[in-house]
Amino acid sequence: MQHDPIDGQTRRTFIKATATATAAACAWALGGRAWAAGNAYPDKPVTLVVPYAPGGQGDVFARVLAERLGTENKWTVIVENRAGASGAVGSRVVLRAPADGYTLLLGQTGEIAVNQFASRTLGYDPLKEFAPVILVGDSPLVLAVPEKSPYADLQALLTAARAKPDALAYASSGTATPGHLAAAALALGTQTRMVHAPYKGAGQAMSDLLGGHVDFFFSSASAVMPHLNSGRLRALAVSSRERLKVLPKVPTVAEVVLPDFQFSLWGGVFAPAATPGPVVEQLNAALNAVLAEPSVKARFEADGAAVRPNTVAEFGQFVRDEAAKYQKLVQATGIQVE
Repeated sequence: MQHDPIDGQTRRTFIKATATATAAACAWALGGRAWAAGNAYPDKPVTLVVPYAPGGQGDVFARVLAERLGTENKWTVIVENRAGASGAVGSRVVLRAPADGYTLLLGQTGEIAVNQFASRTLGYDPLKEFAPVILVGDSPLVLAVPEKSPYADLQALLTAARAKPDALAYASSGTATPGHLAAAALALGTQTRMVHAPYKGAGQAMSDLLGGHVDFFFSSASAVMPHLNSGRLRALAVSSRERLKVLPKVPTVAEVVLPDFQFSLWGGVFAPAATPGPVVEQLNAALNAVLAEPSVKARFEADGAAVRPNTVAEFGQFVRDEAAKYQKLVQATGIQVE
């Protein structure tokens, strides 16, 4: 992130937030906007935009963060769902807002790292126009099959796919979603051909998987766990480099067939790119403190989401790495969102 230079007459000492992220008095002059000494951030409600309908993983992340920031820090954080256009509607709401730290995005894999390559009509560059604040959670996907599936493990499924090209069908919650891209990468890496069955959401995809109408579905752990526990579905593999704590007996795809295979549904907080650096750092400190709370970690990890402390710079590198990975995959597969 680049900031306008500050001359010697107006240079101030930036005061970083502590781990508890109390609203410390700051004196900033940045990008021509002077923050008077004693002006605390935040001194009014913060809006956290979720670019999807309520109930999904990003919505859960946002509401937990908002609740804990209110309880522990006395901040007022309003979660606003602005669904549409695969996350683009909510993303544009944040980009049109003042870059002052009071309107933030709970961005996920698709609208940040994928859609810029898979859509010809996105209209903005997430890597240039958003400032990464913090990675909130990183949820591997679970390759699940119906309880009556003939495939006992991932190798059996791939053997069947090789024997009968285009005979196996996999569900996704939509074109260019993480589940679709993970399955496409599996097919590409194993030189198999399988049919993509896109749905208008994870709920419809899961319903058809349970009914045996499709062969498998790379689903979020939170969505699939109840059905694994009831025995209606079986897990053949997970998409992370390491096995999930909640599914310790299920191998990774990397273990079985593709050593570099790693896909996930992740969520993080983003601000407009021109947001002052000290505000971004204070947000990072406040949210790291929330994520370190045992109850929050337990809540997210129960849904299969990995939670770890991370700096602004670390999250920025993570986002760039993810974007580079998906750019190569989209180019190799030709996947496009209409």
